[in-house]
Amino acid sequence: MSYTELHCISNFTFLRGASHPAELVQRARDLGYSALALTDECSLAGVVRAHAAAREAGLPLIVGSEFRLGDGLRLVALAQSRDGYGALARLVTQGRRAAPKGRYRLTRADLDAGLPDCLALWLPGAEPMRDEGAWLRERFEGRLWVAVELTASGTDRERLERLTALAGELSLPAVATGDVHMHQRRRRALQDLLTAVRLKTTVAHAGRALHPNGERVLRPLGRIESLYPRPLVDATRDIAGRCRFSLDELRYEYPEEIVPAGTTPTAHLRRLVEAGAARRWPAGTPTAVRQLIERELALITELGYERYFLTVHDLVEFARGRGILCQGRGSAANSAACYALGITEVDPARMSMLFERFISRERNEPPDIDVDFEHERREEVIQYLYAKYGRARAALTATVICYRPKSAVRDVGKALGLDPAQVERLARAMQWWDGREVEDSRIHDAGFDTSNPAVARVLALTRELIGFPRHLSQHTGGFVISRGPLEQLVPIENAAMPERTVIQWDKDDLDELRLLKVDVLGLGMLTAIRRALALVTARRGAEFALSDIPAEDPAVYEMICRADTVGVFQIESRAQMAMLPRLRPESYYDLAIEVAIVRPGPIQGQMVHPYLRRRSGQEPVAYPGPEVEGVLSRTLGVPIFQEQVMQLAIVAAGFTPGEADSLRRAMAAWRRKGSLGPFEQRLVEGMRARGYDEGFARQVFQQILGFGEYGFPESHAASFALLVYISAWLKRHEPAAFCCALLNSQPMGFYAPAQLVRDARAHGVTVLPAGVNESAVESTLEAGGGGTQALRLGLDRVRGLAREAAERIVCARAQGSYGRVTELARRARLDRRELSALAAAGALAGLAGHRHRAVWEVLGVEPALPLLPAPDREEGLPLLRSPTEGEDIVADYRALGLTLGRHPLALLRPRLEQDGWLTAAEVAGLADGVSLRTGGIVVTRQRPGSAGGVIFVTLEDETGYVNLVVWSRIADAHRKAMLGARLLGVRGRLQREGEVRHVVVDALEDRSGLLGSLLTKARSFR
Repeated sequence: MSYTELHCISNFTFLRGASHPAELVQRARDLGYSALALTDECSLAGVVRAHAAAREAGLPLIVGSEFRLGDGLRLVALAQSRDGYGALARLVTQGRRAAPKGRYRLTRADLDAGLPDCLALWLPGAEPMRDEGAWLRERFEGRLWVAVELTASGTDRERLERLTALAGELSLPAVATGDVHMHQRRRRALQDLLTAVRLKTTVAHAGRALHPNGERVLRPLGRIESLYPRPLVDATRDIAGRCRFSLDELRYEYPEEIVPAGTTPTAHLRRLVEAGAARRWPAGTPTAVRQLIERELALITELGYERYFLTVHDLVEFARGRGILCQGRGSAANSAACYALGITEVDPARMSMLFERFISRERNEPPDIDVDFEHERREEVIQYLYAKYGRARAALTATVICYRPKSAVRDVGKALGLDPAQVERLARAMQWWDGREVEDSRIHDAGFDTSNPAVARVLALTRELIGFPRHLSQHTGGFVISRGPLEQLVPIENAAMPERTVIQWDKDDLDELRLLKVDVLGLGMLTAIRRALALVTARRGAEFALSDIPAEDPAVYEMICRADTVGVFQIESRAQMAMLPRLRPESYYDLAIEVAIVRPGPIQGQMVHPYLRRRSGQEPVAYPGPEVEGVLSRTLGVPIFQEQVMQLAIVAAGFTPGEADSLRRAMAAWRRKGSLGPFEQRLVEGMRARGYDEGFARQVFQQILGFGEYGFPESHAASFALLVYISAWLKRHEPAAFCCALLNSQPMGFYAPAQLVRDARAHGVTVLPAGVNESAVESTLEAGGGGTQALRLGLDRVRGLAREAAERIVCARAQGSYGRVTELARRARLDRRELSALAAAGALAGLAGHRHRAVWEVLGVEPALPLLPAPDREEGLPLLRSPTEGEDIVADYRALGLTLGRHPLALLRPRLEQDGWLTAAEVAGLADGVSLRTGGIVVTRQRPGSAGGVIFVTLEDETGYVNLVVWSRIADAHRKAMLGARLLGVRGRLQREGEVRHVVVDALEDRSGLLGSLLTKARSFR
């Protein structure tokens, strides 16, 4: 018997379907189905995943969608051809664009054209309405079936007879379908729960909204045969035979208007590259670079990618014309052509990457260029794209938001009727460092008995729900731009943010179908660099641009080698700071290696220590063959970059470029799919055939497995290294401007403003407090003593003060300084809440003296009446004492998030010394292996995925920082202190290797009580 399921939804029909697309495909194949239709409700969001799974399983996939019209009429539409798919995608777009995000709205008028080249299945209701079938028959003449869905409801025989008779009356054929919501019956409990979540009720109160049984599942063929008459089953084969469309037929077409009239894409691209080369090399393009440009242009032309490069160039030119700093990166970005076009600032002479690795004849896929823009001005670029190409031809890529432990347990707990307080206790037990796991020990810690059946049920459903898609969101900046209507390629829907639209596929879907995406990304460091350059320009009185920063400054590298890199792009994390004194970068390429080596790929591939030993001369550099030397010579025989792994497979194992690219794709997915196995034998046999030792071949494969989690591309590292150097140069030579720019570009980076200000002061920068007569809206630079510059904190640092209020203060001050608080309130139109925020921050000190007096004066400000001005009279000043130093510090942290006074622990030091706590400076002077007690305010917590469960913590005191290594067993044993302490006490031993020092923790203690009401907040990272 041949059977195709024609009505099947996945979990991309959010909160209805209870199985992943791949699970449905695999189950259909295992059951012996002839094909499977994926018909998510007004959505094609899951079809690419189903397509990939179906191709691997060898099962034909039919693309379709289910719709419910405004009057209740329901149908399934199935694409027969490419044109039918375009019509289907257009209808989905129409419905989604007509409603708010996450919903759709369609009426019969939207189907008047009948959806050309699509087949339709009418889904009659419990009480079939003949006029619905008649209306659909007129629109889908010869293309409409009555769907007969028998789900063991107790009335199957009656329903079969009724629908068969109705089909006869309407002269329509009938077909068997299953209204499938899950791949296996065991998912029924989860499907019920999803229904309750969707309806915002509990499972117990969902009533008839729940399906009465578990029959909406992919059923064995024997079960199908026993339920349906043979003609209805055979009809599924006939329908499947008419639906011959495959997503492999989709072809991307580049926009045409990017090429001026009267010329060709090839000629226009060459003209721009030649003009750019003349700017880059005014004395003439070097011969090697000229040869590289010619080879690149020839390959671009051969493969027809001219419009792609022209599109990216157009974006960059728009941004530069608006003064928006940007930088291209990615496999194709670091090429001579892109350097000439101004897409990247990475000089190809400083790198030695082959363009053909990224644009391959065999792979025949679009090149990869990401462009980072200032994060505060990226929206201008996005709106430029919408304006240039129109909403119908440009949209952002989607991101699939999936359930994580905390969100899953919240929804499961609510749907199962747990008390809200219990739900929150469970959710709090799921912490950022636990990843996707829900461990019983965490539940016990929250006070729950995991042997209790109700708790066990919550946990079981939570674990099933983790990883399920919850809704579509917008990608950080991936744009799809098309020549024709984009909605015929992929459906478009509204984003939550106004003036934004997104397609229904994410970046992995686009990669799977090899469709073009241009990444328009926001990067905070570019904002900070642009602001810093403007500040330096203002101080020098002459334009200071990126090109004015001298290359390879020894003073910059000396600072980097000391790990003096707070605020520096990419190399300010704990792991990077620990690596810097060991790797000791001395050149731009060293920075590229530094960026890439502290990543899960090299770490898990066990490549870090061999590289460091070879770099320091402790281990000889050796290569098993000249081909390998050609690939790995720049990294001393150790593969650091993703491209090197690909190239090793080519030169040492005989892979073709296309096979190497398949390896790269498999590397990215092997932990999820386990798909690297087939490559091992191919790699080992290929290397043995070329004379390499089998042990070396298997070592290379193990290194490839290490890159499976995340191997960083050399092309990205090269672009990032440039920003590393620029930001480090600014920190070294313009520390005041650099810190000011960082403060004005928040939120960004690894450290909070308190640490940035502290670091700047440690480098000799004078930092002045915020004041209503002195500060601008943002932080600024002022002339300091001895020709230096001081950093003045801006009013935007005052918590509780809206930016509009700060702007009114600065605007009104243009008429003259404020003399009194009442005058400030009147001229700047400030209410008592805004004045109170200023008083708490100490920003009224110049008008009222200390904080206590400022608060008193604010209480005396009376609002103006509609017809009378507020009274402006002198009042006697009360004898209020000045705040103590401790009170000022507490107020600073509460109102500003930082203090310009002494560090809080300086006040507590006598008490801490009694407890035997050493300062950070004292810890730094100890020998390796010394046991110690210390502590400090928690600044950061980090648990990298490559660290094997280790948590890295940074503590701060008045003398500096202490870096902790907390093994998972210690963290688990002291979980509350680890997660909740603001002031953390530590017992452990010092481990040092050269200039790298950290404390390996034996025990933790929460001493936050000593801080009283002092508010501090640590940053946590994965």
